[in-house]
This record gives sequence, structure tokens and C-alpha cells, in this order.
Amino acid sequence: MKFVAVIRQVPDGESRLRIQGDRVDLSGATLILDQMDEYGVEEALRLKEKHGGEAIVVGFGPERTEEAIRTALAMGMDRGIHVVYEGYADPVTVAEALAPILKEESPTLILTGGQQADWDSQALGGALAEALGVPVVAWTTALELEGETARAKHDLDEGAEWIRVRLPAVFTTQQGLNEPRYPTLPGIMKAKKKEIKKVTFQGASRVEILQESIQEKTRLQKILDGKDPVAAAEELVRLLHEEAKVI
Repeated sequence: MKFVAVIRQVPDGESRLRIQGDRVDLSGATLILDQMDEYGVEEALRLKEKHGGEAIVVGFGPERTEEAIRTALAMGMDRGIHVVYEGYADPVTVAEALAPILKEESPTLILTGGQQADWDSQALGGALAEALGVPVVAWTTALELEGETARAKHDLDEGAEWIRVRLPAVFTTQQGLNEPRYPTLPGIMKAKKKEIKKVTFQGASRVEILQESIQEKTRLQKILDGKDPVAAAEELVRLLHEEAKVI
């Protein structure tokens, strides 16, 4: 069996970003393995531990993406594949670039984050399934293998449902599926020696970024006089409306 986790490297949520020439400048940002993808890595490891086989991490992006792949290897993944591409690529382009590599690996299943933090998009899982011609189960919160099929629980707007799907299939992951482990020092040392196969993507994105901007967060620091609760409530509403501009 082969369990594949497709991951991305993204800016840490606490990083300070800046605009340089109409583009977000990541030179000073801390870049990490996407936290949504951590659930996919953890699930691949648990499936391997339970059923045997191999756990493979696949990343798409510039040379620095190797850092995120090494993090997954330090968590316990067996080997990595890095599709190298400098510049922006939309989710459909990424999926089509990864499809031939994934087909060659013939995985039992593929896991990827339900939403990518840098894109703020849920498109990658569905795009991967379409490119591979396999089913997709989104926002998975439980996953069990049953021979050539899998039972999975996933979220709906009004609750959740259990379904059965024929393998291979793509599953998008989220909080609640598991609790990702931390890389250990021995795991970090072993990760340095694990194989990462490099493949250069020669195509181009269908989408071109024209301009980027950063949403500024407004911090409002005021101390209200609580002697008159009604007046304090009115002042709070005014501040939220006129200064914080959130209502």
C-alpha cells in the first residue's frame, strides 16, 4: 500500500508580510508546512502504521518547498517528491503537474489539506481528483480502509455523513481527523538522509497574478468607563462602527 500526502509551504500566520512592487514579499516571512496539510501527513502515517506499506510526501513549489517536505519526513514519512516550480501556479495547474507523478506511484489514496492557507482556496483536492479520474471526499473527519474501498466521515453544512468510496481516491483533511505529531530530534536527523526526488515542472500557470495586497488588521485599544453600562454599550457600538469599522 502507498499513502500519499500532498503538501504546500505557506507563510506562518504570525509572520509580518509586506508588499514589494505589487507583490507580497516573503523574504522576511517564516514559512511552514501548511497546518491543514499536517492532518494529511499524520493520517498517512497512521494508515501506514496500521496497514503497512509506504508513506510518501509530495510537494509543489520553489526550491524552498523542500523545507516543508523535510518537516513531513521528520514526522515520519518515508520519502519525498518535490515538483520544482518558481512562481505562482493556480490549483488546477498544480493538480495537472502532479497527476502524472501520482499515477506513476499508483497510491492507495491521496490526502491533502481541505483549504490551502496561501490560496485561501479549497480547490486543490477536487482538482487532483479530476486530473487523476478518481473520487474525492472533502473535509474528512474519519477514515477507515475496507479492502478495495474506504469508509469516510465528512462534514456537511447541516451535520456529517458516512460514505463508502472505491479506492484509489482523494481525501481532503481538516482539524478533527487526528492530532498531528511533532517531529522528534531523531526524526529530524533521519529526515536529512531520506530521499527527495526532484522533478522540474516545465509548464506554466493558466492564471497570472496582476497585483497583490495585504489585508490590514485594525487594533482598537480603548478603556471604557463601566459606571454606566448603557452609555458604555453605546460607546462600544460607536467605536466598532466608526473606528474599527467592523459593523
